[in-house]
Amino acid sequence: MTATMTDAPPPAAPKAAGVAPQRSGRSLGQILVLVAGALLLLAAVRMITGSQDLDSAGQVAAALGLAVPIGLAGLAGLWSERAGVVNIGLEGMMMLGTFGAGWAGWQSSPWLGLLCGIGFGVLGGLVHAVATITFGVDHIVSGVALNLLALGATQYLAKLCFTSGAASDAGGNPKQSPPVDALPDVTVPGLSDGLHSIEKHHWFVVSDLAGVIGGVVTHLSVVTILAAVLFVASWWLLWRTPFGLRLRSCGENPVAAESLGVNVYTYKYAAVAVSGGLAGLGGAFLALVTSHTYLENQTGGRGYIGLAAMIFGNWRPGGLAMGAGLFGYSDALQLRNGGTTVHALLLLLVVLLVALAAWKLYRKAVWQGATSLIVAVGVLVWYLFTDEVPNDFVGATPYVVTLLVLSLSAQRLRMPKADGMRYRKGQGK
Repeated sequence: MTATMTDAPPPAAPKAAGVAPQRSGRSLGQILVLVAGALLLLAAVRMITGSQDLDSAGQVAAALGLAVPIGLAGLAGLWSERAGVVNIGLEGMMMLGTFGAGWAGWQSSPWLGLLCGIGFGVLGGLVHAVATITFGVDHIVSGVALNLLALGATQYLAKLCFTSGAASDAGGNPKQSPPVDALPDVTVPGLSDGLHSIEKHHWFVVSDLAGVIGGVVTHLSVVTILAAVLFVASWWLLWRTPFGLRLRSCGENPVAAESLGVNVYTYKYAAVAVSGGLAGLGGAFLALVTSHTYLENQTGGRGYIGLAAMIFGNWRPGGLAMGAGLFGYSDALQLRNGGTTVHALLLLLVVLLVALAAWKLYRKAVWQGATSLIVAVGVLVWYLFTDEVPNDFVGATPYVVTLLVLSLSAQRLRMPKADGMRYRKGQGK
């Protein structure tokens, strides 16, 4: 690293490297207002529709469990893309994580399985890094190839490792590993029971708040706590340290960053390796927490949904966490309660579409506002003249929410400027 970069104070690095200082997202006050507004809206919909499961402790706990692997996949994508490497291969890295966790977990302990899942994910990340950074392969092509490679590799390794000997005797077969011991979880004694008692009274807002908090403090997996810590740590590292400034400069203007002494290849490799590890951790969560065993195709597209959550969050940890929570919540609704509760959610959608239409009309976007209003009227008619949502549509709820959220948030997105661009060492000299 040259004296130009090492002698300069850290805050000056982004400006010199062509990266303007950025706000790290919404303030804490704005986030609290958004959360309070969402809680009030859910409470009102619950009172109107009588659907008590909309924000019950069970619903919140299920949503949290479903949101964690999506959130970890999105955080993996954030690390990679902030360094300028598009990572479509998250799904494959998660597959490798599920296999690694199941393979090591049943033979030793779930903790070793967790580490092995992360390690397998890092291995997948390094394969993607070699292809895209060193050899300059198109990022999308490399990611798709990695997904196919991971699928084939895990299927082959499962047949090799789980169909004979002790693994077969313990319940393994070509499509799953033997059962793995459970990781510990955390329940706050006393508080959980008290909140459950308040929730049963179905008081407006008070019971809703008790249900939300109760779902967070009851049987909370240690991996969920680790995921929360990783979100905070990622925000601090990427937006509050010189390391993060230099890494983000590689995704904004790698030529300018290199001209100031930043080893762009090193930072890109580090980011993609961390990305693979986080995706592997998401896969390990599925194998060790969700099902206690490795299953073939266990990821179920969560890597792609994680990318959608990252885009919804505008490549920032806070927005990503909100997006993952939204997708996890919609998935939990259709899994736990079926058409009746999803039907109640239609009323919530009507309110949100009307609010969006009012905002668009206020901003003079007449066509967009009118479209949102027409869709809101259609959804309201659907809600008024039906009692529940058909099962075929219920199963598609998470994917419909993904498309809807991306379409509504597309106009405010700002991806890293050099994201996905081929970079050759020496361009900045």
